[in-house]
Amino acid sequence: MSDNQNLLAEQRRALILDEVRRRGGVRVNELTRRLNVSDMTVRRDLDALARQGVVEKVHGGAVPVAEASTHEPGFEAKSALELSAKEDIARAAARLVMPGSAIALSGGTTTYALAHHLLEVPDLTVVTNSVRVADVFHAAQQPGAAGGRRPGAATVVLTGGVRTPSDSLVGPVADQAIRSLHFDVLFLGVHGISVEAGLSTPNLAEAETNRRLVRAARRVVVVADHTKWGTVGLSSFAELAEVDTLVTDAGLPAAAREEIAEHLPGLVVAGEADTAGEPRQAGRHDGQDG
Repeated sequence: MSDNQNLLAEQRRALILDEVRRRGGVRVNELTRRLNVSDMTVRRDLDALARQGVVEKVHGGAVPVAEASTHEPGFEAKSALELSAKEDIARAAARLVMPGSAIALSGGTTTYALAHHLLEVPDLTVVTNSVRVADVFHAAQQPGAAGGRRPGAATVVLTGGVRTPSDSLVGPVADQAIRSLHFDVLFLGVHGISVEAGLSTPNLAEAETNRRLVRAARRVVVVADHTKWGTVGLSSFAELAEVDTLVTDAGLPAAAREEIAEHLPGLVVAGEADTAGEPRQAGRHDGQDG
């Protein structure tokens, strides 16, 4: 029961944060009606979001906090946000992975969600600089009937490096490990994405490691929920022209979709199924007009 209550609280807080960012502020009485919860529950949720540093409490409600470009939330704080969007994105991104391919997963909570959806894809080679992502694959590698490695289990290569607040390994050691590698597809989580700044992060060392990952990939797929669009971190590490596909969620506004379609070959909107039951796609994919 307690686990379910925690999950519901995380989902509620994600909805509240999205509303705060979208409208520029919310009132407690509005949230109690919309979420069908008590005044006390909403105030506790606002307290939790304020402790995470993503909203500022004001009399009768809350307003968004203008984050500094150097602010980097921890993994646990980011894990509680946009849960359903991240799951939609992870499911859609997993459909882009072919058995037997060599892929890379950067650090981040969305790539962490994606890792869980890749466990049944056979014979993958996975390179990651995320401690959390590596743990997902290692935990799933149960021995087979003969006591050896589970047939089809992914081969995981974890880079070394210095650990960031988001549990990514970055710095010269990670950069050197990536330098000589080549991936079929890179799945990249980002702090922010915009037309002007491209892909960005508040961590300078992480920016350089991400540049290495982008250079080593034949195809770059960014996995980012709608709140990342328009956000700019301290350091840009790739232009939009270097991205092949953006997988995002249905919360992305129509104007942003049009802007993205002008700059990216491929856009996948997870959570919006077409008549065939697949995520809605726009633009070109794999060099083909679509």
